[in-house]
Amino acid sequence: MTVLVRHAAEGESHGSILRSVTRLGMAAVLATALVIPVAAPAVAKAPPESFADLAERLLPAVVNVATTQTVTDRGPAMDMPQFPPGSPLEDLFKDFFERNGGNNRPQQPRRAQSLGSGFIVSADGIVVTNNHVIADADEITVRLHDDAEFPAKLLGTDPKTDVAVLKIDTGGRVLPFVKFGDSDRMRVGDWVVAIGNPFGLGGTVTAGIVSARGRDIGQGPYDDFIQTDASINRGNSGGPLFNLEGDVIGINTAIFSQSGGSIGIGFAISSKLATNVVTQLREFGRTRRGWLGVRIQQVTDEIAESLGLDKARGALVADVTADGPAKAAGIQSGDVILSFAGQDVSEMRELPRIVAETEVGKTVSVKVWRNGKPVEFSAKLGELEQAEQASLQKDKPAEAATPKGTQGRVDSLGLGLATLTPQLRAQYTIGEQVKGVVVTQVDEAGIASEKGLRPGDVIVEVAQNEVGAPEDVVRGVKAAAESGRKSVLLLIDRQGDLRFFALRIDKG
Repeated sequence: MTVLVRHAAEGESHGSILRSVTRLGMAAVLATALVIPVAAPAVAKAPPESFADLAERLLPAVVNVATTQTVTDRGPAMDMPQFPPGSPLEDLFKDFFERNGGNNRPQQPRRAQSLGSGFIVSADGIVVTNNHVIADADEITVRLHDDAEFPAKLLGTDPKTDVAVLKIDTGGRVLPFVKFGDSDRMRVGDWVVAIGNPFGLGGTVTAGIVSARGRDIGQGPYDDFIQTDASINRGNSGGPLFNLEGDVIGINTAIFSQSGGSIGIGFAISSKLATNVVTQLREFGRTRRGWLGVRIQQVTDEIAESLGLDKARGALVADVTADGPAKAAGIQSGDVILSFAGQDVSEMRELPRIVAETEVGKTVSVKVWRNGKPVEFSAKLGELEQAEQASLQKDKPAEAATPKGTQGRVDSLGLGLATLTPQLRAQYTIGEQVKGVVVTQVDEAGIASEKGLRPGDVIVEVAQNEVGAPEDVVRGVKAAAESGRKSVLLLIDRQGDLRFFALRIDKG
């Protein structure tokens, strides 16, 4: 099912920005009651009698963010009507189209407006909002709770976390402001309050609870969303999500909705993620993220078993960037990163966020799983933005062993193999720099087909050993089976994209 996550920004004519997220499946599940014996009754914090005092204190620090953008529009298409030959209407419409340009009329610029929310974080006029609220704007205006309006200057923006920082010049006026709190202290079930500008109505207060934490909705590489049932609608984007102490623990960003209105599933960027981004945008005008120089993938149960890990955890290194910090530290493809800078990596998606939040230039400890045991390395982090600019992450892996044989098969995996030749490289569009053994046949009923391998894939490693000929692959699979492994780990190059596959060994 395709799910629409609507950015909670108010667009032109109350429009909205939509993002298709296929990874976020939603299902209703019915279950029988589960009775769990409890030794002692839990003491729950009573809900507040009213949010009025809190709302009165916080409303002045929440602002409306209006943007204006010049767009070019040709207007609706106009086609010349078809008339019988010789009809007097034919000449009439022909003259009309020639005077007005028909479908070749010049583009007409127009002004488009959108509305969102934000909040003040310092008395001198620093405002935080969402990147998508102000993206491509020609003019940005901030309206305070007392209806005073000020033009805003964009200090910096970070599309990867959807955070933007603005500055307004108030002429010396001291503004009310709020501060970031600790989102890690929030528990599922805690009360929260959202304030924003839904549908352009101005300061609106809604309340609810934290429904879930650490949500990944596929919006970016550092997703760490707080899910809440506090009512969030179009126009709430960029507004704050408060705890009951009045601290900002989230930035309201998106909603799950198939109708366009709130159904009680909203998402806010956690303050833990946003605080560092806001600080860097204020100081540098851009982000400065730590960079390790690895491409990683999820550790599945089969991959964990093939590597001798006790359970699926960590981040599997699929590729190491040449001249990157990981390469210099000695980290290799096939290593599983278990901890970084003293923080355990329980699953793959945690690592990019931990690395990004680490200071550039800092030397940190990286614990990896290699050859059945933990090994520690020290890595001095680079800067992600500089690496992206220099395109360092597009480097190719080192060359593998020299090919020896020509063709072969691994029946236990359902694979037909061949040595790379110029003809096969041309047939499957495989670059000259790629080394390994090409897959020429995948049995429909085989485990390789089930896992998604296909002709043209190049096997670079088997059980973390480089291969250059079909007999190397056969030998590697046989050795894995004889060692008692239930599966074998293959490193595959698919059109320059390296990825590990753990294939169950069919001993039948």
